[in-house]
Amino acid sequence: MWLNLSLLIGVLLVVSDETSAHRILGVFPLGMPSHYFLGNSLLKGLAEAGHDVTIVTVFHEKNPPNGTYREIFLDGVYETQRDSDIFKAVLSVKKTQTNFIPFLWIYQMNTLGYFVCEETLKHQKMQDLIKSNEKFDVFITSQFLIESLKGLAPHFNAHQVIFNNVMANSWMNHLVGNPSLPSFHPEIMLGFPPKMSFYQRMHNTFYKFVQTLNYHMFYYPTHNELVQKYISEDISLYDVLYNVSLVLSNSHPSLTVIQPSVPVIKEIGGFHVSPPKALTGDLKSYLDGAENGVIYFSLGSYLKSEDLSADTRAALLNAFAKRRERVIWKWDDAVLPGQPSNVKVAKWLPQSDILAHPNIKLFITHGGYLSRTETVYHGVPVIALPILGDQRMNAKAAVNDGYGIALDISNLTEAALSAAIEEILSNPKYIDNVKLRSRIMRDRKQTPIEEAAYWIDYIVKYNGAEHLRVPYLELTWYQFYLFDVGLVILGAILVPIYILRKL
Repeated sequence: MWLNLSLLIGVLLVVSDETSAHRILGVFPLGMPSHYFLGNSLLKGLAEAGHDVTIVTVFHEKNPPNGTYREIFLDGVYETQRDSDIFKAVLSVKKTQTNFIPFLWIYQMNTLGYFVCEETLKHQKMQDLIKSNEKFDVFITSQFLIESLKGLAPHFNAHQVIFNNVMANSWMNHLVGNPSLPSFHPEIMLGFPPKMSFYQRMHNTFYKFVQTLNYHMFYYPTHNELVQKYISEDISLYDVLYNVSLVLSNSHPSLTVIQPSVPVIKEIGGFHVSPPKALTGDLKSYLDGAENGVIYFSLGSYLKSEDLSADTRAALLNAFAKRRERVIWKWDDAVLPGQPSNVKVAKWLPQSDILAHPNIKLFITHGGYLSRTETVYHGVPVIALPILGDQRMNAKAAVNDGYGIALDISNLTEAALSAAIEEILSNPKYIDNVKLRSRIMRDRKQTPIEEAAYWIDYIVKYNGAEHLRVPYLELTWYQFYLFDVGLVILGAILVPIYILRKL
């Protein structure tokens, strides 16, 4: 009896150790719904896994987990971001549907990042948190425009975890010593395919060079000023940037091109996709009763359908009107002028739950990364109408992986759209390819959230997991690029030549 009791106590102690709760601070202040949605989904999942989570945000969570999830809402910050000139400038690119200028984009991101971080750090609630005596084990934030917020990690003596919204990229790679060669790793914002032409490789190399100069000459210095102004004069951003214990990357082999990956990077792509909820009401009836299937059309949360040009809207309406399938269109107004009888509109739609319905045959999308993940997870082919940034990359990935067609939304015609719809719905290769990728994404030993929780436990258990860091992070730039070795070799060649010429 005593032996059995001892074994039971031992088992309980082991289980308690393996499932120990940690205090986690997550800061996701960017006023873009998709960025908040991903960050909040991650932190909610960690709260449901038993961790004590605090999230600083500019959006409200409607259904917070009970007990272990605390929200610090920065009132007014979203409105300030939304009404700012720089925010409007970035979004105007989407509304006008024009090709953005990559190097201008770097400047805009610098300005937007500084603005978002300062508005966040100077907010009274954030200052109250900074001046409090609270302690956290882990600090998590997104690797997009928020460098100065990373100063909160040493301030709270917490291990730094980077959440990467997309796959490994140059914003993050250099911080953890992950290889990112311009010969095979295209910049996300350029939208080049993995196998680049000579011109694309040259463009990609120059862009990476300019971006690297920007980081060290402008971006990091200005964010270091914010750290010392609003967090602590004793903290240097340069000591924080490369002290990363873990990267949770929203990527997976089913979604992204395989790249080199150092041990601190863990892929949790698809973590935000929850088991589908049952549809109700008119939406359920509309989908269930679609004998010829349903086409789902949504341009995401940024570009509103009414911002489409009259010609683009006409091309969509005319193409949809000629189809046998029913169409569900995420439309932001109550009325769609010229709405065909087979089209249903709604201001908000549960996208993932709709894509899970067996009658969905095609998804027409702007090509956002969340939409890309959900369409692969649910196995639905796509027509992508990308507008800017990573949307072009996502659209090309769908084409390269054989489950989608990309069209230019700024020059969209009824004929082109009709041909694309007919091609996808009549050619089985598209559904076969996306179903294969869906099986690959779902074939895992554990859920992405379980994996994230495991590695967070791991870095706390091993005090930051220094043993996962690569030696590259200890090298200077000239050592990493073998500049010193090159000089010695050059000298070894030139000196004898010089001596021989003098003889």
